[in-house]
Amino acid sequence: MLILAIESSCDETAAAVVQDGRAVRSSCVASQIEMHTIYGGVVPEIASRRHVEAVTVLAQQALEQAGAARSDLDAVAVTYAPGLIGAVLVGVNFAKAAAYALGVPVIPVHHVRGHIAANYITHRSLEPPFVCLCVSGGTTAIVDVRDYTEMEVLGSTRDDAAGECFDKVARVLGIGYPGGAPMDRLSRGGDPARYELPRAHVQGAELDMSFSGLKTAALNLIHNAAQKGEELSLPDFAASFGQAVSDSLVPRLMEASRRRGYGRVAVAGGVAANSRLRADLTAACARSGDSLYLPDLKLCGDNAAMIGCQGYYEWKAGHTAGLDLNGYATRDIALG
Repeated sequence: MLILAIESSCDETAAAVVQDGRAVRSSCVASQIEMHTIYGGVVPEIASRRHVEAVTVLAQQALEQAGAARSDLDAVAVTYAPGLIGAVLVGVNFAKAAAYALGVPVIPVHHVRGHIAANYITHRSLEPPFVCLCVSGGTTAIVDVRDYTEMEVLGSTRDDAAGECFDKVARVLGIGYPGGAPMDRLSRGGDPARYELPRAHVQGAELDMSFSGLKTAALNLIHNAAQKGEELSLPDFAASFGQAVSDSLVPRLMEASRRRGYGRVAVAGGVAANSRLRADLTAACARSGDSLYLPDLKLCGDNAAMIGCQGYYEWKAGHTAGLDLNGYATRDIALG
């Protein structure tokens, strides 16, 4: 089955052609990072307009790189939630129009389910059930992936997402946007124990997380050092911050895995590219005996290949939509 996939939930327009859920025939991404960097974050209206400008060209480019004609397509998959609503609607409306013109079904895909599916592309042998840590700029959750389309959130952040905290701290430091990659690069060689930063616990909900206190403490540390004229060791600070995030994520993921007993854990989303998180998870799984599945670095960020992969399994489960498909800014992953 050949699927054209579209992703436009935030600041990257993406199109891909995926065969039978696992084979990526092409994957094209148009990033808007340079445009949004000057604002220190994504401007929704600008993002939506850029998606409109790029989506048709990218879809055609994906077909050409895949060596496929429009008549070869069996379905169109698209991110329909969650995301910036204006941006999401661009992709949804393009997908509906394309599916209608081609006479094929449109498959709605939850963005976070797509991130989980990036692991199926990297690891052809991976099949549910497993426990997955989904961690990005908008999502931080531990998900029980019981089947390809049957999932349950076991724990999530009560406030800020981990990726959002990286972005906010990096913006204050003036080291770039998005913040995950520059913070990771800066932390290499730094002392993760140099600066004391909090690790929050949610009483009565051991698998839930909170990052607002960590973000506030980190920003206060930066501002206090500036006000006092003290020099802040940026590598040590970035390493300490990254360690605090990892210490909030890894033990909870491993506890969730212990409770479920699958013996398999995965990570998904933009923060899955963080070197400290990957190293700490590798060490934790070596101790527990769990098998660890990490997506390729190129599949951690938003892309359409992951949407095409998950779209295949949504289609097999009978999850297609009509021309009344709408986009949603928020949507429970368990609902698909």
